[in-house]
Amino acid sequence: MGSHVQILEGLQGALQPQGFEVYLFQVGWYNDILEPSFHLSYPPDTLAFVVLSAPSMFEKSFKPFLAQHKLHNLRDPIDQCVAHHMGLVKERFPQRKIDIIYDYELHPNRRPKVLMQTAAHVSGAAYYYQRKDVEQDPWGQRMFGVCVHPKYGGWFAIRAVLVFSEVQIPRLEQTPPIDCVPAQEDRIRLLENFNFNWRDGKYREVVAVEERYSVEQTLYFSTPPAERRKLLDLWGQVHPSPPC
Repeated sequence: MGSHVQILEGLQGALQPQGFEVYLFQVGWYNDILEPSFHLSYPPDTLAFVVLSAPSMFEKSFKPFLAQHKLHNLRDPIDQCVAHHMGLVKERFPQRKIDIIYDYELHPNRRPKVLMQTAAHVSGAAYYYQRKDVEQDPWGQRMFGVCVHPKYGGWFAIRAVLVFSEVQIPRLEQTPPIDCVPAQEDRIRLLENFNFNWRDGKYREVVAVEERYSVEQTLYFSTPPAERRKLLDLWGQVHPSPPC
């Protein structure tokens, strides 16, 4: 059994029960389809993983985290929860050097440290539909791409990339993502819903999904980030501060 399989199984054992999914890729797969300014600075055969949160993460990880930990006021609660679980992952691999890059991290020039949707695509986690995937482009403006998961549609989030910087796997077979929106008219509708009407969430339902966000979870994520702490207080979900 290769070291990458052992690492993948260890990550899955730690994260899947918490509502996360893990997919492996080589840094070179990611770098090969991007401009040099977006490259990750590791050898091309370096082992990395994409971490997604499935709809179940809200109940399996987020609510228990809120009940057991005091929140830091200046950080998003979901980000704190994800960071907590990534910290537990590092503890599980004490002999490995793991660089964790979160979805919200930026370079000083405001460029994302990782293009998460590209990483999800090359890992086979979710298909990244972009303007170039539409044969007859009907738009005269910039259009952002969006990932679609074969089980969750758009009801998921890409949370982090884990780079095992000292693990190189020279011959690793790449698993392509499932093209679950093959029809051109459906791709057009997907991109238009995502770019023009993303708040209504219709783009998330472009495929028949097996699991989606609960009403409570949808309300949480549709609430502006600055107001989410108040919502959690209203729900009584926040761990109380210890008495002085």
